[in-house]
Amino acid sequence: MTKKAYIISAVILLSAFSGMMIANSGCNSSTAGSSEPVAVDSAVNEEAAESSTEKSTPTSPDNSIPEGASILMKCYPDFVKGYKEGKLQMSDGSTIVYDDGRQKSFVQKLDDADAEDMFAFKYDRKSWTPEYLQDAGRSRCELLFKKMYGASAQQVASKLINVKWFDANGNYGGASVKFTPVNGAAEHLKAVAAELSKMPQFKKYYKSEGTFYWRQVRGAKRQSAHSYGMTIDIGGNYKTYWLWSNAGASETAKIKYENKIPHEIVEVFEKHGFIWGGRWYHYDTMHFEYRPEILMANP
Repeated sequence: MTKKAYIISAVILLSAFSGMMIANSGCNSSTAGSSEPVAVDSAVNEEAAESSTEKSTPTSPDNSIPEGASILMKCYPDFVKGYKEGKLQMSDGSTIVYDDGRQKSFVQKLDDADAEDMFAFKYDRKSWTPEYLQDAGRSRCELLFKKMYGASAQQVASKLINVKWFDANGNYGGASVKFTPVNGAAEHLKAVAAELSKMPQFKKYYKSEGTFYWRQVRGAKRQSAHSYGMTIDIGGNYKTYWLWSNAGASETAKIKYENKIPHEIVEVFEKHGFIWGGRWYHYDTMHFEYRPEILMANP
C-alpha cells in the first residue's frame, strides 16, 4: 500500500470511529434523559410517602372540652375542676372517665352510665308530653354523684340540713325536710318553698312524700337519686308513676302517660335548678331532683 493510500484509509477509519462514538453518545444521552425523570419521580414519591405517613400518624388526643364536661364544671365547680385527656379532673385530685367509649342500649345508659351518658337524652321544656325513651336525668354517673354527695348512707346523712317545708295541710313552715347543702341544693329548695308559699291555690300538692333515702331504684341495680339527698317527692293523692299505670311494662315498652301535677309548680322547681320526673317518658310526676346540668344542656 502506498503512503497516500494508507493515509486515506486511516482517515476513513477515524471518521467511522468518530461516528460510532457520536452515535453511542446520543444513545447514552437518550438513556440518561429518560432515566432522569424516573429519578425525579422516585424522589417525589418518597417525599409524598413521607408526607402521607406523617398525615396518617395518629395525632395526640384531642383535649378540647366536650360540652357536657364544660357544663359539669360550671354547675359543680366545687368538685369538677377541669377536663384533661378524656377525664374529669376532680377537686380531690382523682379523675373520672367522661366517656368510656362503649356503645350502650337505652337500659345500659341508665344502669351503667358514664358522665357523657347523663346528656344522652332530651329534657324537653317546650312540651308536656315526653317523647319515647326520652328520660333526661335518669342516667347518673354514680362515681360522680358519690364523689359529690357521699359514697354511703352515713356520708350523705352527715351533711343533711333541715329545710322549711309544708305540712299535710299545705301550711308553709308547718314541717321541714332533710336536704343536702352540697352544690347549693338546700338553698335552691328553700327558694322553691318560698315561691310556692305565694301560690296557696296549689297547696294540696305540696306535702313532702320523702327526700333522703339511701336505696336502689326499684327493679334495678343503680342508686336512686334519693340516695344523695338532693331529691324531693311531693303530690299527695295526685302523684302518678309509670309502673302504676302500666303494670309489668318493660323499660322499652310503649306506655300511657298520666300526670296530675300543675305545670305552674313544675316551672317553679325548674327555675331553681330542679328537673321534674314528669318530663320523663318513664314518668314519676312526684319527683323533683336538683340537676342544674340537665337544665343547662336543655335550655
